[in-house]
Amino acid sequence: MTETLEHAALDKATLDQLFNTARTYNAFGGEVGEETLRKLYDLLKWGPTAVNSTPARFVFVKSKEAKEKLRPALSEGNVAKTMAAPVTVIVGHDLDFNDKINYLFPHVDAKGWFPSTREGRETVALRNSSLQGAYLILAARSLGLDCGPMSGFDHAKVDEAFFAGTAIKSNFLVNLGVGDPASVFPRGPRLPFDEAARIE
Repeated sequence: MTETLEHAALDKATLDQLFNTARTYNAFGGEVGEETLRKLYDLLKWGPTAVNSTPARFVFVKSKEAKEKLRPALSEGNVAKTMAAPVTVIVGHDLDFNDKINYLFPHVDAKGWFPSTREGRETVALRNSSLQGAYLILAARSLGLDCGPMSGFDHAKVDEAFFAGTAIKSNFLVNLGVGDPASVFPRGPRLPFDEAARIE
């Protein structure tokens, strides 16, 4: 049987930029302007989430003052690279995402589909903000940026510094800029298909 695909596959150079040769960088240079960050968001926002809930909230930490607010929350190994990166994105998730669900998913009244407590909505918010954070990485790579996602930080300190008084909680961080090739480790192996997947 001949395989039928609706869309043409991306060319090798594009796949390399997004996946095959893309790396996680530990040192960054360059500049990332507001226009690029707005383009970045305008790409990532189209990624699918449950009931189009889009619970992720993003803080693009760019100014010296904002970086200093972030510094105390960083683990020791993440301080230098984060302070030097042109931009660090805080990927958060809004536990009150359901307040906007009737705007985002107008087909039915879906607000009642979610638990009434913030704690009950945590799993949905965290899962879908993680998806959106992954879309952010792909969108950044598609715009020519390099990425350094990381989780080594004190969530409570970030939440207090950037999300105090809100229902937003931090998920993970992503450094953005022009990656220094000297900062990457030798590429680690990945599991082959037959160890990680199956077709039934």
